Amino acid sequence: MSKNSLLDQADFTQVIRLVPLVSIDLIVRNSQGEFLLGKRNNAPAKGMWFVPGGRIFKNERLNQALERVILEELGPQETQPAVKFHGVYDHLYEENVFGDPEYGTHFVVLAHQLKLNLSIQALPNEQHSLFRWWAIDQLLASTEVHSYTKAYFS
Repeated sequence: MSKNSLLDQADFTQVIRLVPLVSIDLIVRNSQGEFLLGKRNNAPAKGMWFVPGGRIFKNERLNQALERVILEELGPQETQPAVKFHGVYDHLYEENVFGDPEYGTHFVVLAHQLKLNLSIQALPNEQHSLFRWWAIDQLLASTEVHSYTKAYFS
């Protein structure tokens, strides 16, 4: 992937206004059967607990995007985790990362499952202010967990 595949704000604004973004969400389970969620720093879904993830860039192959998103969201891993495709989901938000009330954001999400035992203290915090391991019943019952994350478990 080249640097030219990253968009400046004006171009990215137009993309968000006009087309869906394709992204990868990571459903990370530890050996205790708990799932990793982070409290989002940015819109859309700012302040909600959500699975880690990120968008796919232009000219980035799916396997490259998956490796990059794992690295950016979970940090370097000693071994490449086994990843299993979970499904395709639509995420439609009324808000966008720029705070412009004139348009929302549409994601087509490729959700993937992986099993990792991570120390949440060492996770990157660019996208999430806090991390926590959740049991399925806890995350499904919480009003602070976003409905799009709950959809992966129901």
